[in-house]
Amino acid sequence: MRPRERSRQVTVSASGAVPGPDGGLRCPWGVSTPDYLAYHDDEWGRPVRGERGVFERLTLEAFQSGLSWLTILRKRPAFRRAFDDFDAAAIAAYDSSDVTRLLADASIVRNRAKIEATIANAHAVLALEEGLHSLVWRHAPARHPAPISIADVPAVTTESTALAKALRANGFRFVGPTTSYALMQAVGVVNDHLLDCVARAD
Repeated sequence: MRPRERSRQVTVSASGAVPGPDGGLRCPWGVSTPDYLAYHDDEWGRPVRGERGVFERLTLEAFQSGLSWLTILRKRPAFRRAFDDFDAAAIAAYDSSDVTRLLADASIVRNRAKIEATIANAHAVLALEEGLHSLVWRHAPARHPAPISIADVPAVTTESTALAKALRANGFRFVGPTTSYALMQAVGVVNDHLLDCVARAD
């Protein structure tokens, strides 16, 4: 989960939001590095409905498990090159030589289990009749009040637990409730920008 992971790097105000470089209030994690600022302002929490976009974010969230999100964010262009821009059909055609290629690619995270999970997940995407984006978006909560501070942002919800169960039932790997909630945040199924954050108003 982005906010809790990053909130240690800045002093949080009473409202939870902190001034960014332009003086506008933002989620604390979003002002800690230029990489986070761009991701926070332009992407995180904004709706993503295309198959490729949702599959990319699911893959990156799975690779992030146990690592810093900043590491994944900075390697994102390399992940796109290595994984055919997250084209599920292309990835589903990977064989052992592709696994070997990816394990030798120092520009990405070289974790065999996560690489093999990405290939398995590509097969799972292609097998979904409703589409990955539809499966993820149908787990949107009926209500999701704006968090006031980082403490109000959960790591797991009833909906993310249900999404993780549905993904696993359809053959997906590395998709526990926490990863599923981070995915929901990343594609805008939930908007966890703090109440006073300038990105929330967009």
